[in-house]
Amino acid sequence: MRKRNGVTISVRSQQASADRWDSHVIGESAAIREVIALATQIAASRSLTVLIVGETGTGKELFARGLHAASPREAEPFVAINCAAIPETLLESELFGHEPGAFTDARALKRGLFEVAGSGTVFLDEVAELPLKLQAKLLRVVEDRRFRRLGGSEEKALDARIVAGTNSSLEAAVSENRFRADLFYRLNVARLELPALRERDGDISILAHYFVKRHAESEGRQHLRLGQDSVSALERHRWPGNIRELKNVIERAVVVCTGDVIQPHHLSLQRRSYVPLVETPAGGVIRIPAEGKSLQAIVDEAIHTTIGLTGGNLSAAARILGISRPTLTRKLRDEGSVRRTILASS
Repeated sequence: MRKRNGVTISVRSQQASADRWDSHVIGESAAIREVIALATQIAASRSLTVLIVGETGTGKELFARGLHAASPREAEPFVAINCAAIPETLLESELFGHEPGAFTDARALKRGLFEVAGSGTVFLDEVAELPLKLQAKLLRVVEDRRFRRLGGSEEKALDARIVAGTNSSLEAAVSENRFRADLFYRLNVARLELPALRERDGDISILAHYFVKRHAESEGRQHLRLGQDSVSALERHRWPGNIRELKNVIERAVVVCTGDVIQPHHLSLQRRSYVPLVETPAGGVIRIPAEGKSLQAIVDEAIHTTIGLTGGNLSAAARILGISRPTLTRKLRDEGSVRRTILASS
């Protein structure tokens, strides 16, 4: 596997070819098994375009990998790119490649990800972040299954399956003219909606024990285990960051626990009482403390928590909060914390 600047390229080995969903998606809840059953049917198709929708941290790339592994393309490359992690000036070259001299500093030929993927799978994560100019080019690729390198005249055929992922509502983006309706309909052929961790009954405990085992073994502490009180605390938590948040909590607990049993105080879960999740206009959710905080403090916490969950992506955070990016930037500038917030979430 190779990773660089929001791009992942991997090819399955023969030893791993027998792996299927259990090596990618962990859980026994009815909610997750229902999605796996649908994904298994979708995977059987070689060319069906797939849109994976789910909150931050629900495992969209894991499902994309599972689709690839369960498909006839499993022996071919799996290529993933985070559309929000690469500057707009570089994203087109990453996707399509370029010829020498196509632009300043383009001294050598570069194969883009559509070309590198060959007959495999291309996963476009955070596809809602694609600039409109690139959306138009992606539409042509999806419709005609052909593309050109930047600066090139030769058309190349696309054989790879395209899988897109988003943690925001593309329907809302279309209505706000931030995402092309024709591209949305082309991507939304087969749709997988991933449940939030709080909706997966019984899976929090299963995942927590799995992460403890994995991280404990990596630290040479095979006897470390979760105490029952810790399991109960984990199951009560709402997990706005979903599986990614749970993984990080367990990883920290493994490090700070000096005994053989992880207790609740090792988990660093927020101890305040919270009322149920409140949905934002953009379809995101925030947690509101039951008492003891001013309205401004609640607003500030919601903003900073959301920016943290999106990895510092202000556009994605603004959509979750239901405000415009300029409004979010102004709020951060007013409190003089743009730099501090982005650094803290990176």
